Amino acid sequence: MSKTVLAIDIGSTKICAIIAQINEDNSIQIIGAGTTKAQGLKKGSITNIELASKSIKTAVADAKRVAGSDIKRAIVSMSGAYTKSLNSNGIVNIPNKEISFKEIERVMQTSLYNANIPNEYEVLHALPFNFKVDDQDFIEDPLGMNASRLEVETHIITTQKSNLNNLRKAVRGAGIEVENIVLNSYASSIATMNEDEKELGVAVIDMGGNTSNLSIHVGNSIKFNDFLGVGSNHVTSDLSMALHTPLNMADTVKLSYGSLLTPSNDLIELPIIGDEDNTHEVSLEVVHNVIFARVEETLMILAQFIENSGLKEQIGAGVILTGGFSKMEGIRDLAIATFGSIPVRIAKPKEMDGLFDNLRDAEYSSAVGLVMYAASEYTPYEIDVNKKVRHANETPSAQTEVDFKTPEIAVIAPAQEVEVQEDTMVTLPSKKEKKSDEAGTLSKFWNWATQLF
Repeated sequence: MSKTVLAIDIGSTKICAIIAQINEDNSIQIIGAGTTKAQGLKKGSITNIELASKSIKTAVADAKRVAGSDIKRAIVSMSGAYTKSLNSNGIVNIPNKEISFKEIERVMQTSLYNANIPNEYEVLHALPFNFKVDDQDFIEDPLGMNASRLEVETHIITTQKSNLNNLRKAVRGAGIEVENIVLNSYASSIATMNEDEKELGVAVIDMGGNTSNLSIHVGNSIKFNDFLGVGSNHVTSDLSMALHTPLNMADTVKLSYGSLLTPSNDLIELPIIGDEDNTHEVSLEVVHNVIFARVEETLMILAQFIENSGLKEQIGAGVILTGGFSKMEGIRDLAIATFGSIPVRIAKPKEMDGLFDNLRDAEYSSAVGLVMYAASEYTPYEIDVNKKVRHANETPSAQTEVDFKTPEIAVIAPAQEVEVQEDTMVTLPSKKEKKSDEAGTLSKFWNWATQLF
């Protein structure tokens, strides 16, 4: 049974909505898309719910018009701003000596329980990066294995509850219910990584308009993620100040002449900020120097993030750059020099049926990744924002919508039902027995009284 999904990528400068048809075999067909300028957002976080809702509504309306669909639920991306990450572990005994999905679910919930998560934070993703069966490490999938003990190490990404609630409010204001929330660097990774890169380890950097999000993947999971509030719009601001020209003109210069390759000595005429009637000449060498300084600084900070993660030796496939900022000419060569001669590639989202030409651009990686996340699981196991355990082989796609509608009880519902049934079965008969005992006593007393008199 095929299903229709709506993915809304809420970026720092644009909002993109994609409607896709997901078939039984998890193949994807894009049937509608809409993009609009982001309003009410700053560095990827919502600062004005009403303006953000209007932007989301516009993008979704465009996508619905193209798709001819009136879908009301969406999977939404969230910026890495205000997220915190930590690692935790859990351990459980296996009474039946065979690991079932129930034990995997239990050990993952135990790792969440053991994590020291502040009250004002909520779990966005809990991703297991190492299963240990008895004394054997790095088990890819422990399901069905014989063991007496199961351990797991989990990377947990949390975000402030207020941040999540504001995002839900903004989307709800556009007439859409939030079905699931995904970290945007995670979504970008799904859209750009190949199997070899997942296996060898890779750092994915989504460079957007106002933010740069980093996630490091080793094996089947994210093991580190970080956020930098710098993007291509900062280049525009630098150019505006350095060239004394209005922001819109600085943006045009960035798009027309922005390059990190060898500069030319040509001159261009630009209006003066505050006095647009007059112009002045500026050398393209100055433009190049301003852009180079900002991009080099951004890449150096990101390189430091990778260094601080302690995982630099484990990213054998190097670095993937994606997002709108990654399209700047010459950024790959500068990144190779900055990151210490490790492989670097610029990535666009993977091809899929019906993918519109404009969505094939690097800036749409996160939006396409959301659709892919909705279609199938990236990791064999994961606890999502709804506290639901996603499992590659457990839940048929047709049942996904049912699970999302009751997220809070998705994991523990069966146990609750059993308890309720047991209480009912025990309580009701005991009341009946009590009444019948009382009736028997009265009957005996009446017979004795009758015989006596």
